[in-house]
Amino acid sequence: MRRRQSPLNAAFRNPTVIGALAVLITILAVFLAYNANNGLPFVQSYRLTAQVPNAAALVPGNEVRIGGVRVGVVESITPVAEDDGTYAAQLALKLDKSVEPLPVDSSVIIRSRSALGLKYLQITRGTSDKGYAAGSVLPLSAAHPEPVEFDQFLSTFDKPTAENIQDNLTEFGNALAGRGPNINTAIGALKPLLPRLERVMRDISDPQTGIGPFFSALEQSAAEVAPVAQTQAQMFVDLDTTLAAFADIARPYLQETISKTPVTLQTASDTLPRIRGFLVNSRKLFVDLQPGTAAAAVSADTIASALRVGVPVLRATPQLNDQLPPTAAALHRFNDNGDVREGIGRLIDLSESLGPPLKFIAPAQTVCNYATLLFRNAASSADQGNSHGNWQRGGAVDTPTGPNSEGSPSSAPANGGGSDVRNFLHVNPYPNTASPGQNPTECEAGNEPYLTGRQVIGNAPGNQGIQTEDQIGFQLRKGGGG
Repeated sequence: MRRRQSPLNAAFRNPTVIGALAVLITILAVFLAYNANNGLPFVQSYRLTAQVPNAAALVPGNEVRIGGVRVGVVESITPVAEDDGTYAAQLALKLDKSVEPLPVDSSVIIRSRSALGLKYLQITRGTSDKGYAAGSVLPLSAAHPEPVEFDQFLSTFDKPTAENIQDNLTEFGNALAGRGPNINTAIGALKPLLPRLERVMRDISDPQTGIGPFFSALEQSAAEVAPVAQTQAQMFVDLDTTLAAFADIARPYLQETISKTPVTLQTASDTLPRIRGFLVNSRKLFVDLQPGTAAAAVSADTIASALRVGVPVLRATPQLNDQLPPTAAALHRFNDNGDVREGIGRLIDLSESLGPPLKFIAPAQTVCNYATLLFRNAASSADQGNSHGNWQRGGAVDTPTGPNSEGSPSSAPANGGGSDVRNFLHVNPYPNTASPGQNPTECEAGNEPYLTGRQVIGNAPGNQGIQTEDQIGFQLRKGGGG
């Protein structure tokens, strides 16, 4: 007895039905593949509109990325007129729901995906707590910074520079072509260098090395030399001429120099740490010499004149040098003579004996000028005068009368009494002469005031100052005959 088949099984066994299903599946697959760049159908999306100054070769279907990850596509591009008359581009974005909501402080920029001109829209996600609702418009201010295209970068070079870059690339290619085994050998030989390079890089990366300030200094140096760029360009032209001249002596001279350089560098590595202290001290010396160098620059002409005058003197110095040995030998014999040594010893004793009195005598001359005044007055007393005779002469003086006067024996210094008002003793046997132990700002001898009607024994009251010019010298005043 035959079993009866169901209509559904009979239909799937029909070749026509199977062919129709295959065609339908193929059409559906082609449709999905064609629309894959615009997102799969029936999948929810987060749609926004972004304004950019220029679409910059962006086309519908280009990717939208956040952090390098594809999060959507550009559905359409529409030009938009701004209020100031310029035009911008408006991009309709179809994004994944995972992006929603996009923070309001996010920014967009169009970037190159390849050197062939393929573009994509990059979104830099912000940190704001507020986000764009679906259908919102990202303003033109969110499109920053302005992208730089590869062709714009290449257009910065003028035609000669572009041609030279092309020649450089060609020559670099020629230098590497056919030298693969040699390059591989060189890379293998460089293996021992890597541990040393690691230590060098570690030292360079150390903050104490100051590599950061070094690049700042390079930036400042580049800014300083920018005004002389034309001069530097000419310098490179001249260097080309110089290097072409070096090509003639490349072998064996330069080759030997290069081969001996490692030994030289090793010697420098061993020596430089030892002379570091010397270099530090040399730097300090040059810093200390800077003020003197600046002063010498002002006197350069005078120094040059002195050097020119000194040339004949230096030419005559050989004759003086010939006479110096016998002179030095004579001085040596003179020094070894016993009588000379004894005389020098006695001079030393004399100097030591004169030391204490000179401490008292020297201020009398250096401060009060007494010695000069004494010799001057002594000389003038004998050769100057008038019709009555020279200043140096004698005369009788009437002594004062009264008790203890100078004209008769006395039992005490005169201190008035009697009928003569001059009967007062004035005497200063040890006046102040700015000597040690005395007032250093008083030259009292010869400057004492005469106090009428008073007895004055010793230093006069007050400071008489150090003015001694036109004074007679030492005086002793007592009574009226002083």
